[in-house]
Amino acid sequence: MDVLGIDIGGTGIKGAVVDVEKGELKTERLRLPTPQPSTPEAVTRIVAEIVEHFGWKGLVGCGFPAVVRQGVIAIVANVSKEWIGVNAVHEFSKATGCVVGLGNDADVAGLAEMRFGVGRERSGVVLVLTLGTGIGSALFVDGKLVPNTEFGHIELNGRSAEKWAAYSVRERKELSWKKWGQRVEDYLKRMQFYLWPELIIIGGGVSKKHGKFLPLLNVDTEVVAAQLRNEAGIVGAAIKAAEDFKA
Repeated sequence: MDVLGIDIGGTGIKGAVVDVEKGELKTERLRLPTPQPSTPEAVTRIVAEIVEHFGWKGLVGCGFPAVVRQGVIAIVANVSKEWIGVNAVHEFSKATGCVVGLGNDADVAGLAEMRFGVGRERSGVVLVLTLGTGIGSALFVDGKLVPNTEFGHIELNGRSAEKWAAYSVRERKELSWKKWGQRVEDYLKRMQFYLWPELIIIGGGVSKKHGKFLPLLNVDTEVVAAQLRNEAGIVGAAIKAAEDFKA
């Protein structure tokens, strides 16, 4: 089964057609900048543009940086607050003419990694973290998702953790890998204390550079880089939509 997966982020919106049985992209990714301000109208236009680019008429799955409850945006991260209370499924469906499934962006990325990546067949507690514009989190217990966790917003050193340890912070403050790695280590130790996971998977755009910082970390829990790298959000959005509508 093929589904168009769309990964909506704070800086970019990416889409590709996904073979959900194999967890693989069937087309080249299309990436467009996230509009600023990222209002419902502006983001919806980009989603429609991606659907039109692929000439897509089938099922669409979207990952969105927010707490999502039955298609309605409850709390946002790194997009306009105008999204709060909006039924994003309705807006995207109306703009594209397609059936649309929606989930939290980190949740769907984690779903892809648990089905087709390094989390495959791992039991117990697994925490997937995406380090990018912010910090997204997805928590799995024996392979089952605990949806809409927002562990990127726990308090760390007097501020929201993602304001301290997100990859965007490293770029903005021009931190060395060692200095930024220490921040990430502090954050992971906090998450270890709260959750005691058997495995922590680091995803997001920085995962392709894992060799520069993962070896620097001193954390008791096993910490590995995501296998699907930055494609996880697209693949996972497609998987979630396919499973939601199959159910």
